[in-house]
Order: sequence, then structure tokens, then C-alpha cells
Amino acid sequence: QLQLVESGGGLVQSGESLRLSCAASGDRLDYYGIGWFRQAPGKEREGVSCISSSGRTNYAEPVKGRFTISRDDAKNTVYLQMDSLKPEDTAVYYCAADRRTHQRMCVMRPNFSGYESWGQGIQVTVSS
Repeated sequence: QLQLVESGGGLVQSGESLRLSCAASGDRLDYYGIGWFRQAPGKEREGVSCISSSGRTNYAEPVKGRFTISRDDAKNTVYLQMDSLKPEDTAVYYCAADRRTHQRMCVMRPNFSGYESWGQGIQVTVSS
């Protein structure tokens, strides 16, 4: 069974960068679509970005042009490079794997039933 572990979070100032990692074990990550999601206090979980098995990517409007999702198959890891961070990016960030393998498109809805494997989440805090 695929297991995911996030790392790379922390506290930064507005305008700085962080790179989150989603490391997988138990199976090859490139078989799966991977989504990044975040949840701020008092808010619903929202989609941030995703990458499909075929490498297609998608981004939520608030992060377009600032965040970049990528995958390193040799390390079995998906990354989320976050640049020009803003205080409103503060949240717990999660990665999740779509159980449907080898899909051309990825899904950014956190309530999508295909997302069965989730990481534990990691805190990102951006101070103003």
C-alpha cells in the first residue's frame, strides 16, 4: 500500500520560498496522480496543485505563477516549490495519491473519492 510522508514545511516571511516534499513508499509514485492540498484554521481543505501519472499539472488560481509541482521518479518523491509566499498561504499542507493508476489527468478536489492515501500533513506558516 502506498504511504506518503510530507516534509519541508516551516516558518518563513512573506516573499520567501519553501519546497515541500511528498515521499512515497510501498509503490512507484509515477503510477499515481498526486495532489497537494491545504487547510487553514477554520477553513475547508482546498486543492493547491496536482500532477498526473503522465506528468500533466494543474494549479489553483491563488498559487498560479508562484507554486510549481514536480516529480522525481528516481527519488519516488513529488515536490511543491512555493515562491513569493504570502500570509494567506499559511496552512497545513497535505499530499495525497489517486488510487486510479496511470491517468492522464489529475484531480484537485480534496473530496474526490479516489484520494485514499494521504500524508500526515505539514505546517507552513508565512509571517507578514
